[in-house]
Amino acid sequence: MKKLLLSGLLLILFPLAACSTNPTDASGKTNTKEVKPLVTGAIPDQDPEKLQRQYTKLAAYLQKELGVPVEYKPVTDYTAAVTAFKVGDLDLVWFGGLTGVQARLQVPGAEAIAQRDVDEKFHSVFIANKKTGLKPLKNITDLQQLKGRTFTFGSESSTSGRLMPQHFLEQAGVKLTDFKGQPGFSGDHDKTIKLVEAGTYEVGALNEKVWSKRVDSKEVDLNKVEVIWRTPAYYDYHWVINPQVKQRYGDDFVNKVQTALFKLDPKVPEQKEILDLLQAEKFIPTKNENYKQIEEIGREIGKIK
Repeated sequence: MKKLLLSGLLLILFPLAACSTNPTDASGKTNTKEVKPLVTGAIPDQDPEKLQRQYTKLAAYLQKELGVPVEYKPVTDYTAAVTAFKVGDLDLVWFGGLTGVQARLQVPGAEAIAQRDVDEKFHSVFIANKKTGLKPLKNITDLQQLKGRTFTFGSESSTSGRLMPQHFLEQAGVKLTDFKGQPGFSGDHDKTIKLVEAGTYEVGALNEKVWSKRVDSKEVDLNKVEVIWRTPAYYDYHWVINPQVKQRYGDDFVNKVQTALFKLDPKVPEQKEILDLLQAEKFIPTKNENYKQIEEIGREIGKIK
């Protein structure tokens, strides 16, 4: 009789144990097999293969630091990144200034938690095909020279490849209708470089860091394309975390993620590789309020309703 009772008790307890989502086992060590993964993502602002490499390495680092499984999940475009964050398919996302605002407006409690050291004073660059004869512009009013030219932005929702370049163009009195034909939207910064280099568009605007990295790696033909203007500084890229992580991993989890990002050290070879891939010296704190200007400009041009 006792054996029957014991067997019955084990049958009841076994499925409960199997369904446990406790992140630690009896020894106090993390049991990552039983914890739902932290899913990270990023706006696809560059070549997908390059993004896959850098964010997969970062995910491995975060998994080690946080003690929970971490996965990188690529998305097809900027809108998909915002939507996936909204519905809870992505927990931690590397957004641009505009997409970060769009995402947080749709997810109450979402927080901007970290940015690279370069992101609090970010810049776009305007590049031109050398056959245009355009020379480097001395000030913002010289953007008037772009009237009647063909022009391409990056993604329609890109901060550095569309939002801020359009803002500065408008400050200079240049409207989208002033370009020759409709302005293009290449989809990402790498494509913008290639389109201007090939002469498909005479001028384009993109992320300064992507431009610099492609020039350093000799992926740009400087005999065909050059920078003609650098924008004033603005806040841009940042990590945004979904509040659902607190329910899954605990109230202090957001702080743990911040600590892990801030700990990335260029003196440690493996971590330096991650920082180099992300084009950063280090990560620093940020907050939602830093992107108020981005929100205001987004509303002005109709990207935020």
